[in-house]
Order: sequence, then structure tokens, then C-alpha cells
Amino acid sequence: MSTYTIALLAGDGIGPEIMDEAVKILRLVESRNTVTFDLKPALFGASAYFETGKSFPEESVAICDQADAILKGTIGLNHEDSKTIPVDEQPERGALLPMRRRYDTYANFRPVYLPRSLAHFSPLKAEVIGDGIDLIIIRELVGGLYFGSKKSGVDDQGRRYVHEMLEYNEDQIRRVLEVAFQLASKRKKVLHNIHKSNVLKSSVLWNEIVEEVRPSYPDIEVKHVLVDAAATYLCLDPASFDVMVMENMFGDILSDQGGGILGSLGLMPSACVGPEKSYYEPSHGSAPDIAGQGIANPYSMIGSVAMMLEMSFGMESEARNLWRAMQSVFAAGYTTPDLARRGKSEKKISTAEFGDRVATELGKQPVDN
Repeated sequence: MSTYTIALLAGDGIGPEIMDEAVKILRLVESRNTVTFDLKPALFGASAYFETGKSFPEESVAICDQADAILKGTIGLNHEDSKTIPVDEQPERGALLPMRRRYDTYANFRPVYLPRSLAHFSPLKAEVIGDGIDLIIIRELVGGLYFGSKKSGVDDQGRRYVHEMLEYNEDQIRRVLEVAFQLASKRKKVLHNIHKSNVLKSSVLWNEIVEEVRPSYPDIEVKHVLVDAAATYLCLDPASFDVMVMENMFGDILSDQGGGILGSLGLMPSACVGPEKSYYEPSHGSAPDIAGQGIANPYSMIGSVAMMLEMSFGMESEARNLWRAMQSVFAAGYTTPDLARRGKSEKKISTAEFGDRVATELGKQPVDN
């Protein structure tokens, strides 16, 4: 019997609602496998700030430090409510970036997956989707513009200014490229390197490191694509991509575009992997406008559980079972109101009901212990 400690950071907005469904699935996984999950709830984000004065309080840091993996819900408030929190304690600056830095979660995996049977979710034409969308974005997560030095002030002419530095060193670049090459070797053996070397010197260095890593993976075809062109091709021919690797800000933007071609970020879970600890989270925001209504789809939260089972706990078979269970609920015509696309032909159910149906479908899957 294996025992794993998981820090649960429910967060803000719809975070607690979809986290409840993740816990439901984790308890079912326990009952089906020789595994025990020690679940440790902790405050994180705006809710933590309002209760403790810190968006990532020391009590939560301690729980995360002791956990084998972290499961994180959504964080953040709407624009007006965010103003009630000091800038440096707003959830992204005061909680999320410090957590990434603390655990050095340098490799962000964001799968963009939509089988043909679920093509109705996408705004793309059926002929563009073809047999389905199946690509994964590897985003460097702890370097670049988001983590570089920052300064703001007033210059000698009385003008307000801001200075933010895009910083990378070769070690930061090399290690995330290694992750991307290794993933490509397990998939279609094609790696799209996304850059902007015609303008940015950071991309020039990035591409130099690509060429240095490349000989260690002679079976991988590397395709270089400018980031703006990649944004276009993602809409026109998403099937042309398999594994894409890129720096932090490019990954932030293109992975959200990936959610757009799926039809919702609610269909995109993610994994943020560090050398010793990883955290897993939906790629979407906290949706404060629908919080508490029980209409948010928990797919991306439960999908993050599937990624955690595989990547942190080595439970590949059960992770595949969970993916099949989630997709079968959609395929049977069920959805939550936030993802409804087909009018009367869809059966709209609540957040909890969706989680229940996923659990039922998972219970039908064979167990491989």
C-alpha cells in the first residue's frame, strides 16, 4: 500500500466547487487501488489574503512543503475586487509566482486535446479539426519576463515608467528543452520550437541551446516556428502540431489560445513540474461571475488529477481510465451550463452531477494493480 500526501489549495471563485469533485475522484481511486491519499487542505489566493493577510500564508507553505504533490484550484478576483488587495499580495503575484519559484516548477505541461466526438465544443470548422486535436504545449515556467527584475518610477522629465527584464540563462533553457525532447520521443517524434529570434536576443540564445540539445535526440525532427506564425497555424491547422516548446510568456499566451480552439479553458488541465515537487491545476481562471452556482465544469480540475496520478504517482493505467471516464460523460451528451454548445440536444447537469457521472464511469473501468 502506497501513501501520498496531497496539498489541496481550493483557491477562489469556482475553485472550491471543482476541488470538491477532484476529492470525490481521489477517494474513488483510493477504493479501487492499493493507495491512500492523505489530503491536506490549505488556504491560497484571495481567500487566504482575506483570512490571514497573506495570499500564500506560512501555514499553507508548510503544508505544501510536506506534500508529495500539490493540487491547486483557481485563484483571483474580478478587476474591481482585486483592487481591494495590495498589489504585491494579489493572488498571482503574492501566491502563484512565489509557489512556482519555491518549488522550481520549471516545466508546464498543457495538453490541448479534443477527440472528434467532442468537436462540437470547438469554434473551428469540422474540416479544420479533422480527426481531432491532440497536441501538448511545454512552457518554461520560472524564467523570462515574469521573473526578471522589475522597476517602476518617475523619470527626470516627470514621466511614469516601468522597466521589466526578460532574463534567461542557458541552464534554464536546456532543462525545459530536455523535457520537451523526451516527451516528443514518446509521441510522434516531432518537436516544434516556438521563438521570436528575428527580434528577441533571448530567442537567439534559446535556439542556440536547441541546436546543442538536438544531437542527443537524433530521431526527433525539430521544426522552428515564429511565435506569431504559430498563433496563426494553431487556428488554421492545429493537427500540424504535436509537442510545442517555448519560453514563459509565449507559453502563457499560446496555451490560452489552445483553450480557445478547444472551445474553453475549462477543457484544459495542466501540470507544473519541478525537480522534487509538482503542482497540478486547471488552466482557466476563477470565474467569479458564476461562483457558487454549481454550473462550472470540473473537467480541467479532474483532468489535473489524472495528470497527477500519472506524473507524480506512476498510476498511468488509472490516469487513462479517468480520461476515458470524463470523455464518456461528454460523449453521452451531458455537460454543465458553462460549456453548453448544442442547445436542446445537450443534457445540462450541475458541477456535482458531472463529478458523480465521471465517478460512475470510472467505476466501470478495469483496475490494473
